[in-house]
Amino acid sequence: MLVGLLVLLFSSSVSAADEASSEQNCSYRDVLDHLNLTRNNELYSMTRPVRNYRRPTHVSLEVLLYAILDVVEKDQKFIPYVWTVMRWHNEYISWDPNQFCGIDNVSLPAEILWKPDLTIEEMTEKNKAPPSPFLSINNEGYVEVQNDQVLVSTCRMHVYLFPFDIQSCSLSFKSAIHTVKDIRLQPSDNSSEATEWSRDLMRTQYEWLFINLTVTTKNATDLFDQDVIVYTITMRRRSLLYIVNFLVPVLFFLCLDLSSFLISDSGGEKLSFKVTVLLAVTVLQLILNEILPASSNRIPLIAVYCIGIFALMLLSLLETIVVMYLMEKDAVSKDSDTDQDQSLRDDGNKHSKANFHSCHEEVHKWTQAACIYEAPADETSSELLSAAIEVNSNKLTEEHQTLGRLSDALRELEKTLNLLLDRKKDDKEEPGYWTRMAKRVNRVFLVFYVTVVGLFLVFIFVKMEQCG
Repeated sequence: MLVGLLVLLFSSSVSAADEASSEQNCSYRDVLDHLNLTRNNELYSMTRPVRNYRRPTHVSLEVLLYAILDVVEKDQKFIPYVWTVMRWHNEYISWDPNQFCGIDNVSLPAEILWKPDLTIEEMTEKNKAPPSPFLSINNEGYVEVQNDQVLVSTCRMHVYLFPFDIQSCSLSFKSAIHTVKDIRLQPSDNSSEATEWSRDLMRTQYEWLFINLTVTTKNATDLFDQDVIVYTITMRRRSLLYIVNFLVPVLFFLCLDLSSFLISDSGGEKLSFKVTVLLAVTVLQLILNEILPASSNRIPLIAVYCIGIFALMLLSLLETIVVMYLMEKDAVSKDSDTDQDQSLRDDGNKHSKANFHSCHEEVHKWTQAACIYEAPADETSSELLSAAIEVNSNKLTEEHQTLGRLSDALRELEKTLNLLLDRKKDDKEEPGYWTRMAKRVNRVFLVFYVTVVGLFLVFIFVKMEQCG
């Protein structure tokens, strides 16, 4: 009985001692003290964590796309928001979790341990997101650093199919100074896994639609080269707004230019209408110039589309100017003919008035001569009367004949003038030569214009289908 009691007391004291011992070893501080991991220990922070310098440090990299913040075609910039995870092995770190109440992971300030000097080749500005202040280590010596980064990187934009383009921008990760003798890079995920996880994490895509994330490893073949992991982000532009706000309005302006052929060419309304439509297309071209890059290997199809429509509308404007010039030339010739008719009328009136006045003067002279005729003194009054009557009858006969001839001449002149006036009136009712020529040119150009516009739009559509 006494022995059993002693055994029970001994076992309880042992379990209490073990319990106290385990409580003493259940803090992160005990792990750090065991590793001698402090801020002043240069073993962990100053050099690459290997016991033999000939062994390279294998760094595993994982990159996931969190958001597409912006794509600036004008400046050839790509701004993504990515999540990066780096993992590597520190040969100076290890412990037994059983000795520390099962602790197998510890978080530390990031500046305590050495970290790989990975950089991004395409990055042009410093990371705008604050770096993570902590890193984590596990009992086997693997270190993991997670960071969110807002990257401003260069990206060669291919805008030939704008706004139906697909862009591919790359992020190339490599060590800044270490070669493959020191650091070997390898991706944690393949392309399909990175694409799937990025779609799950995606929060915003701006005006772009994320397609896939391709992971490519470029292993160095020379000991003095560096491993490079390239993450290629492929995305498609959402083109609906560009279609509604740009492409369709330009097409509407082209339809307005086609409808202007229904406006009469006689006034200046058609010319002013065409100039206004042409200026509207010019404004849209200025807007397009602000979007597209300043330099490109190929002229974008949308620029060809705008320049082609602008050239067609300019050709239509020139044709309107030519037609109006021809019609104005015909109007000038009609005005000159009218002036000639008026002068001819005035000449005829003057000529008839002159004939009438001359005739009147002759009659007056003959009458005056008959009245002042004086006979000799020895003749009788009867003889004088008979002689006067004979003279007057002769004069009246001659006057009557003269008036008859004058009347006939006036009738002939009147007939001639009436014929000329009727002929001019008929000519005025019919369109002139240049007017007929202008209308013929207008009809031929309309057929040509519609044909060229149709062929041009088909050409643009076929080129987009081939390149798309």
